[in-house]
Amino acid sequence: MDWRDLFVAIALVLVIEGLIPFASPGRYRRLVQVVGSISARQLRLGGLALMIVGLVLLYLVRR
Repeated sequence: MDWRDLFVAIALVLVIEGLIPFASPGRYRRLVQVVGSISARQLRLGGLALMIVGLVLLYLVRR
């Protein structure tokens, strides 16, 4: 693995993360309010699920 791959991945995450607030700032504000009301346990489970999906996708792409 080249270091450039890591930086490309980080850059893509930043671009994707910036799409929602750029395209619809009002909806993004509501989303942030909803996420703020979710319990820590639910956030952890959601984060775990996203990591697992990401790892599976990475495995499928890289094999």
